[in-house]
Amino acid sequence: MIGLQDRQQLARDIQIAHDSGARLHLACQVAGIDVRTLQRYKAAGGLAQGDARPQALRPTPSHALTEAERQRLVQVANAPRFADVPPARIVPMLADEGVYLASESSFARVLRAHGQNAHRGRARSPQASRAPSTHVATAPGQVWCWDMTYLPARVAGRWFHLYLIMDLYSRKIVGFEVHDSDQAEHAARLVRRTALAEGIAARADKPVLHGDNGATLKATTVLAMLHWLGVKPSYSRPRVSDYNAFVESLFRTAKYRPEFPASGGFDDLDQARQWASGFVHWYNCEHRHSAIGYVTPTQRHAGQDQAILQARHHLYTQARQRNPARWSGSTRNWAPVQSVTLNPERDGISNAAATASNTQPRAA
Repeated sequence: MIGLQDRQQLARDIQIAHDSGARLHLACQVAGIDVRTLQRYKAAGGLAQGDARPQALRPTPSHALTEAERQRLVQVANAPRFADVPPARIVPMLADEGVYLASESSFARVLRAHGQNAHRGRARSPQASRAPSTHVATAPGQVWCWDMTYLPARVAGRWFHLYLIMDLYSRKIVGFEVHDSDQAEHAARLVRRTALAEGIAARADKPVLHGDNGATLKATTVLAMLHWLGVKPSYSRPRVSDYNAFVESLFRTAKYRPEFPASGGFDDLDQARQWASGFVHWYNCEHRHSAIGYVTPTQRHAGQDQAILQARHHLYTQARQRNPARWSGSTRNWAPVQSVTLNPERDGISNAAATASNTQPRAA
């Protein structure tokens, strides 16, 4: 393979000889290349871009990460606080501290080169999924999602029950309780306590509380409490397993946390409650949620995400100005998520239903 500079020098020497009266093929023969090679150089941009073959050796770009910068990325990714955090969350966490080292893709590329780009944590790698909807939340306190999940006890056949309410817009866990039995009274008390903590009594627009079709969540005691609070109930459609996907995803995150007892279960109810309290604090106050711009649910619930994302955008703009060669386009999109939707009908079903309703005969 002939390097770009050698190729350009050969082309200049051949052109000088040819302008002086030498035959082109003889000048190429003296230079050690064929006439067709010279023609290909000129036709395919070979004199400007160099060897286009994938195996060609190319000079390191001027804007490439230096070895010191690459080592810095590896050190940061291997820090104890980032041990189970992927680059997608490392970058915004550093940005919130006013530190920009490299883009998310650069982090991933350097870790891949060091054999450290495997999925971090005990959970399976996330799979692509379609966006859900039905209710639309544009601010905190408009749509709540709730459910109950089982927590294993150390005694075989015994379970603890985690009741949880999440704000759809901010993803914040606004209420939770752990009990050793599944009773409607527990669910009703949780709803009442959460409503008081969130101050919905003084609000004109009460939230919608969405849950599945479980017997506990649809019990008369719970419905009476919702009616007294003014909260509007909403339930999953029959035979639809992913209609409460936001809470189900939250439960999955909880049960794949390193602190969750993957084997053996909890010793007693107090230990289960202590774990749940620690998880809720981590999820609300420390967890950078990917669906809301990698801010914490507490930050978004309090309306702080706008300023945080704007600060990140400013940091990225400054980083691009310092080294524009490392940016092929605009900076990363740190625009805040404006609305969140919950389980809509598929477009085809909605259109078919609308067409059917329009074609039905009307009463005289």
